[in-house]
Amino acid sequence: MPAQPALADRLHQGVFDALYARSLVYNTCWEDPAVDRQALAIGADDRLLVITSAGCNVLDYALCAPARIHAVDANPRQTALLELKLAGIRRLDFADFFALFGEGRHRHATELYRDALRDALSPFAAHYWDRRIAWFGQRRDADSFFYCGLAGLVARGFRAWLRAQPRLRGAVEALFEAHDLDAQRARYDAEVAPRLWGRTLTWAIAQPLTMSLLGVPHPQREEVARQHAGGIAGFVRASIDYVFRELPVADNYFWSVYVRGRYTRECCPEYLKRANFERLKGGLAARVVAHTDTVTGFLRGTSERISRFVLLDHMDWMSVYHPQALADEWAAIFARATPDARLIFRSAHAAADYLEHIRVPGAGRLPERLDFDRALAARLQLQDRVHTYAGFHIARLRA
Repeated sequence: MPAQPALADRLHQGVFDALYARSLVYNTCWEDPAVDRQALAIGADDRLLVITSAGCNVLDYALCAPARIHAVDANPRQTALLELKLAGIRRLDFADFFALFGEGRHRHATELYRDALRDALSPFAAHYWDRRIAWFGQRRDADSFFYCGLAGLVARGFRAWLRAQPRLRGAVEALFEAHDLDAQRARYDAEVAPRLWGRTLTWAIAQPLTMSLLGVPHPQREEVARQHAGGIAGFVRASIDYVFRELPVADNYFWSVYVRGRYTRECCPEYLKRANFERLKGGLAARVVAHTDTVTGFLRGTSERISRFVLLDHMDWMSVYHPQALADEWAAIFARATPDARLIFRSAHAAADYLEHIRVPGAGRLPERLDFDRALAARLQLQDRVHTYAGFHIARLRA
């Protein structure tokens, strides 16, 4: 089994846990669902378990019209955000919905919430948004919803730093208007990178608090630092260099939203496009069921068979701090998975070697129960518009 974490590691994790237990961590998803769709091959009969996060990708997968999506998250604030989006799909027209979740603000947000959305929420979600719906009611870009929550605080700080450097700010904004990859790469190399990668940003990225606010727990930070000669800051720089030098940014809504403070109609998640919004309103959103629970808790409480699992990156920290709970989670997955089930997860580990240590109750060593499609995962990793995980993993259950 993995060694027990040192005292300093436990203190860092304690800070992360304290923040997580009190806050909305993610105001937008930080995994590319276009990659996920190719890995999962979602069909009409599939039933999905998806860790909720900000709910963006749950709604993206719903556009594939599976039979059911169970959105599961242990943080009730993340569930509350998905509930608000689902209520908006049911109760609002597209213009109002896009203003809230695309532009991140609506001048009548409080009234819309009170008159159309609140009574569609669970008691916890209603109580939560009673106190925070003003996040959407602000007027300026700097006060967008996308600068709220823990990840939003980091984005707000970056935006403030960027605004203090007009030449860099102009170069970054122009970069997102590029429609030719060669021109984009040239602009990044000549105008953005030399001004961006100074001591201030490098120092800020390397701070444990910054990573905690972004939802990156201590075990992941340590793993990234071990794998990359430049540590956390070096890994982040390499990731950003790749995104802006190798992938077109015109549709990269992941990075642009934190620079702009909003999505545009042309650069946004699929659920925020008018035609897809109407499909969700027409019935696809009704196939989404939100749960505040752990993966294990949900699976032990359902009688449904699950054919697709989207597990994000939570196993990285569970493997360090709660290895037995992670083994129990896999036992629950095996108990409820269909024979043709597919699973995807991301990791700070390029190879996720910690899986070798997991022994599943009643099932033996975990690697003996899974077949990994490493070739497909490697190919899709190159297309990932976020590109902040060292590992993308696709697995099928072995008979």
